[in-house]
Amino acid sequence: MSNPSPASGRSLSYLVVAGAAWGTAGAAASLLFLASDLGPLALSFWRCAGGLVVLLGVLAVRRPRGAAAAARAAARPSAASLIGTGLMFTLFQAAYFGAVRETGLAVGTVVTLGAGPVLIAVGARYWMGERLGRGGVAAVVGALAGLAVLVLGGGGGEVRPLGVGWALLSAAGYAGMTLRARSLGRRGAGGDPLVTTAWSVAVGTVCLLPLAAAEGLWPHTAELGRVLWLLVYVATVPTALAYALYFTGAAAVRAATVSVIMLIEPVSAAGIAVLVLGERLTGAVVLGTVLLLAAVGALIADEAGQGGGGPAGGPEVRPAREPREPYGVAETGEPREPDEPRDPRRAQSAAR
Repeated sequence: MSNPSPASGRSLSYLVVAGAAWGTAGAAASLLFLASDLGPLALSFWRCAGGLVVLLGVLAVRRPRGAAAAARAAARPSAASLIGTGLMFTLFQAAYFGAVRETGLAVGTVVTLGAGPVLIAVGARYWMGERLGRGGVAAVVGALAGLAVLVLGGGGGEVRPLGVGWALLSAAGYAGMTLRARSLGRRGAGGDPLVTTAWSVAVGTVCLLPLAAAEGLWPHTAELGRVLWLLVYVATVPTALAYALYFTGAAAVRAATVSVIMLIEPVSAAGIAVLVLGERLTGAVVLGTVLLLAAVGALIADEAGQGGGGPAGGPEVRPAREPREPYGVAETGEPREPDEPRDPRRAQSAAR
C-alpha cells in the first residue's frame, strides 16, 4: 500500500477549501440581492471584474524567484489555451444562471452539479485513461444521491426542458474546464494557477459585460457601503482565491475526484443558510450532507492512497532500458577480451 504524498495532500486540501469558498458565494449573493436591485448577470460581471483586479494586483507585487519561477515560465500555456479555459469558465457561469432563471434554483443546481461528475468521469476515462474503480464509482453515485436529497429534498422545483438544457450546457463547460486543467497538469504544462485564473476571469469579464449592461450594470441601493463590501468579498474569496486553489488542485488530482470534492460547495452553502441566514434545518439537509461528505471523504482517502507517483488512475509507465552488450561479446558478435580497447581505425575500416 502506497503512502500519500505531501503534494497530493496539499492538492486535495486546496480543492476542499475552494469548494467551501464557492459555497459562501451563494450566501453573499442572497445578501446582495436583498440589499440592491443587482441581477445575477451583473453580479457575475462584477465578480469577474473584481476578481481580475485582485489577481492583477497580486501578480504585480509577487516576485517569484529561483527554480519555481523557472518551472512556471517553462510550463506556461499558450494564450489560445488560456482563452479556451476562460471561455469554458464563462460558459459554466452564464449557462448556470440561465438554468436557474428558466427552471429554478433547485433543479438548475442539481442538474448542473449532478451532470458534471458524470461528464468528467466519462471524459477522463476515454481521453486520459483515468479509472475510478468500483469504490470510486460507488462514491460518485453516493455523492449524486446526496446532492439530489440535499437540493430537492426541501420541496419541489418545476422541471422545464429549456432550463435543463442550460444546466447541461453549464455542466459541459465545467467538465471541459476541469478536464483541461487535469490534462495540462499531467503534461506539466499547467503553468501558474494565478495567471490561469486571471485569464479566465478576464475572458468572463469581457463576455459578460454586454449581458450585464442589458440587465442593469449599476446597483441602486440605500446601503451602498454594505453592497460594496459584499462585492469585494465575492471578488476576493470565492473568485480570486477559490479559483486559484481550484486550478492548482485540479492539475494534480484525478478529474472525477475533483468534481466530487467540489460538491462540498452545496454542503457549505446549506450550512451557511442554516447558521447565518436562519433557514430551517431539515432531515433532507442532514441526510444529503452526510451522504455527500461520506462520498467526498471516501474519494479523498482513495486519492491520497495513490501516492502521487505519476498519472493517477493510469498504468505505471517504466522508462525503456537500452539493450546492454553481453559481457565479452563484440558488436559484430565475435568474442573479445573484456578489457580490450576499441581501435577507432578498425571501426573506420569496417565502415568503409
